[in-house]
Amino acid sequence: MDMELTQNFLRGKNPCAMGYRWFVRNNLSGGDYQAAMDTQVAAGRVDDARWLLENFGATHSVLEVDHLEADNFVYAGTLIVRGDVRVPGQLLVGRGLQVGGGIRAGKLEVGEDIQSGGAIFCNELLQAGGSIKAAWSVEVQGDMSGNAPAHIRAAELRAGWELVCSGNVDIKGGAQIDREIDVQGTLRCGKGLRATGAITVQGLLEVGHGIASNDHIECGNHIQAGWGIKSLGDIRAACSIRTGETLQADGVIAAGPGYGVFAGMNVQMDAWPDCAWVRALKKPESLISGFWEGQSAFA
Repeated sequence: MDMELTQNFLRGKNPCAMGYRWFVRNNLSGGDYQAAMDTQVAAGRVDDARWLLENFGATHSVLEVDHLEADNFVYAGTLIVRGDVRVPGQLLVGRGLQVGGGIRAGKLEVGEDIQSGGAIFCNELLQAGGSIKAAWSVEVQGDMSGNAPAHIRAAELRAGWELVCSGNVDIKGGAQIDREIDVQGTLRCGKGLRATGAITVQGLLEVGHGIASNDHIECGNHIQAGWGIKSLGDIRAACSIRTGETLQADGVIAAGPGYGVFAGMNVQMDAWPDCAWVRALKKPESLISGFWEGQSAFA
């Protein structure tokens, strides 16, 4: 059932005076929720439609289309697009977004999961209350002026190709990327981070569980992992490298000048030989904690 908006109902949410007057002047009172947002978006009042969505929440309605191409688009329920999505402005979805092809948007914000059968490319923001899953790459480049830095936020992230972001990436759970990772800002994962390719992060790299890469790991700040770190290449940081348990690389492990390498931060010292060993091509010069076991011997 569509939600009906009345003037009293709207006033109870304390809208801005200008937006409320426009709502009344355009006779939107008594109409359904989605129709009101459609009218606002068509009039170029996308922020008013966003306000309605944020204050009145998602619906259980489902919209299915072959393709979606619009300047801006706001839908309160679940949106299913069998082909591609092209929305250079704001694409806001109250519940889930399922796309058979690729997604290209300015800002993409979804209340639940995002699924794409192709690549996801956003100019500024990619945000999901649930997971983001793309069969190809996930890329957010940001505003080139620097006024709108790029950001990715999600509960989980999975990309069949690379992950590229010119700003920050915040994942509450884990992230699995089947190619390389290139993040110019900070990358945080509440659980694990795994990449088939190289992991390159210019800001802080902070992971609640473990980090694994089939290539090198390079960071322009600190690297922090609650569990262990495993790399088939080098592990290099401009600042410190800290793990709660083990640390191993096929190549070298190197912290920045004046910084240390710390393994076993969450393990008792007596247990270091079993739970906090360090393996690499050569012993890190600034190894402060952990049990140096020698050259890495990956199977």
